[in-house]
Amino acid sequence: MPIFGKLSERIDQSIRNHRLKAYIKTLSEVRRLDYSGYSDADLLRQSLELRERANAGETTQELLVPAFALVAEVSERKLGLVPFDTQLLAGAALADRKLAEMQTGEGKTLAAVFAVYLHALCGQGVHVFTFNDYLAERDARWMSPVYAALGLTVSSVQADMSPESRRTAYSADVTYVTAKEAGFDYLRDGLARKPEDLLHRALHFVLVDEADSILIDEARVPLVIAGEKPAEANPSARMAAIAAQLEADADYDTDEFKRNVFLTDEGAQKAERLLGIESLYASEHLAELTGLNCALHAKVLLVRDVDYIVREGRAEQVDSATGRVAENRRWPDGLQAAVEAKEGLEPQTRGQVLGTIPLQHYLSLYPSMAGMTGTALTSADEFKETYSLDVVVIPPHRSNIREDMPPLIYTHPDSKRNAIVQKVLDIHRSGRPVLLGTASVEESEQLAVRLEEAAVPCRVLNARNDKEEAGIIARAGELGAVTVSTNMAGRGVDILLGGGREVEYAQVKALGGLYVIGTHLHESLRIDNQLRGRAGRQGDPGTTQFMVSLEDDLLVRYGLKDELPDNMTGLRQAEPVNTPALERKLTHIQRVANGHQFEARKNLNSYSDTLEEQRRIFRKEREDVLFDRVISSPLSVFDPACYERLLSILGEDTLRKIEKIAALHYMDKVWTDHLDYMNYLKESVHLSSISNRNPLDEFNVNLIRSFTDLPGRVEDQTVQYLQRLRPTSAFDPERDGPKQSTSTWTYAVNDLFLLTRRSIFD
Repeated sequence: MPIFGKLSERIDQSIRNHRLKAYIKTLSEVRRLDYSGYSDADLLRQSLELRERANAGETTQELLVPAFALVAEVSERKLGLVPFDTQLLAGAALADRKLAEMQTGEGKTLAAVFAVYLHALCGQGVHVFTFNDYLAERDARWMSPVYAALGLTVSSVQADMSPESRRTAYSADVTYVTAKEAGFDYLRDGLARKPEDLLHRALHFVLVDEADSILIDEARVPLVIAGEKPAEANPSARMAAIAAQLEADADYDTDEFKRNVFLTDEGAQKAERLLGIESLYASEHLAELTGLNCALHAKVLLVRDVDYIVREGRAEQVDSATGRVAENRRWPDGLQAAVEAKEGLEPQTRGQVLGTIPLQHYLSLYPSMAGMTGTALTSADEFKETYSLDVVVIPPHRSNIREDMPPLIYTHPDSKRNAIVQKVLDIHRSGRPVLLGTASVEESEQLAVRLEEAAVPCRVLNARNDKEEAGIIARAGELGAVTVSTNMAGRGVDILLGGGREVEYAQVKALGGLYVIGTHLHESLRIDNQLRGRAGRQGDPGTTQFMVSLEDDLLVRYGLKDELPDNMTGLRQAEPVNTPALERKLTHIQRVANGHQFEARKNLNSYSDTLEEQRRIFRKEREDVLFDRVISSPLSVFDPACYERLLSILGEDTLRKIEKIAALHYMDKVWTDHLDYMNYLKESVHLSSISNRNPLDEFNVNLIRSFTDLPGRVEDQTVQYLQRLRPTSAFDPERDGPKQSTSTWTYAVNDLFLLTRRSIFD
């Protein structure tokens, strides 16, 4: 490492140690405060006094020591859990709105309670974001005795809950919920016609579990709420058929990283012949151009059983960071339809987009935030730049004795797979459990077949059977267990040696603990570290090793083969070809790939920041109407005669109600139209590069121009509706007024491809 790099690392370490010292002082103060002689009723009275002090204006810093001491005492009494010093340190960091890095198995769930309780004392509500519904329900139920003993209410939100149940859950002092469900409910609130229909109350403090997954991997995922939309023609099948006739190299090519696909001149001419048009790039053929772009992307860059699986007649995305099916996630509409057409599936209706917000922008609505994860330090710069969150590394309760072996590098995939099977076979003979982390559903199943052929029974955890994950993970540390899994990020269940049984635990520990083998390097070192973290839990022994080949996708995309010495080019051998230079190059490639992803996420911000600013302005105006902070009555200005006619029939109160409902209805309608226009701009704006105009500038100019027209369009459409109205004296605004969509549904959009692809007309 260059001298400046070493100096920077030492400075960072010094800063982290300084932060930790402040929390160590707090820890000693908490330990000195002894509540062991208090009755349960006394502890509750102490908690109620803290609530009164919080409501009187005392800060969380002033309340921290007694609050933490109460939680520690109640945890021991109600859960039988005596908090480790490291859990109290993590709680102090979280209370201080920091991002705490805690290793797997260190007890993040309990550590979170200290900060959550402290911030909930003011009565404004705290949200704890978990990775999935199962963890939200589990953690709320598990920690509820602590909250209840201290006089706080706790709840969880599940995807299948009714609006009434959701409203009740959000009214609790502490609510465990996934970030997506909370975001979807925020979008639902944006369609409310009455204040009492709102699900959320004002947002206060959020603690994000698995923070790296939610704040980085998922952060740029736009959440969408959609309503019914008339059926329309779907040209995707035709475009898929044309794309199928285009040939690699001759008709299309990809960039060096295989992220983007684009037509050659010959390919464009061939496409024009097949489409029966003169110029694919003429403005009147924009729909054909974007449709063919999506069809090519689906054909060339999205791989079945790697990027998605087909299940029950649907193309379901696989999250590369977690190996799970990304529930209710879609690609942008043109690409989603292209994948469905490629696989011969019935197209899924997406409906009319009624509202959308990326997770990152939703999270920014919380005045205060903290987070925790097992792997934060490698992305510390991004957390600081994006969320102003400092990372605090919490030392483990017991020293980490896991052995992280250097990677084994093979010349080609066959030699790597053979070596993996042999290594698993050798380890399995000893009885030591093995966890094999793979790159895709396809690879996990291929290796499982190879292991079965070698008489090694194994369990497979991938996107096809992710509903069984808790049971599979719980058994992964048993004597002789072999588990083949896609990525382990956000799984939320610890692998216990011996399956948690004392005798078997001792046997597995004596064998060296869990042996983790990674079959590929991820673009993010953080994801690889999450796999490593499955071994060596709470001071247990364990070993990790990655086994890769020079032809692995990541290494090919970043040009490793071009830098190989002549004696390695084209080499095919069974043994690894490790050299210090190659190992350094692997590390370099991951740093470069991680940087590209960071830049792509920042670039995506550029295309969403303007819309987010508009959304906040427009939502504030809508809330002013909803809460009667402004009275919307354009009819009295534009058509006084019509206003007087309606006033004479309906009376003032009823007329005000129908004006309000109409204003909200047409605000929603013009915003929906604005979102449709935004999606159109995203698909078409790159055409501006042909005339050497900046696509982002063109996007923002057009989006701003559209936004400035919205208030006038709302007024016009509201007035026109009221002018058409022919009510009787029995008119009921809620029953007879403008109707909302009778059904809505939610999904998330994988929008990142728009920023990493190069359009075919570049």
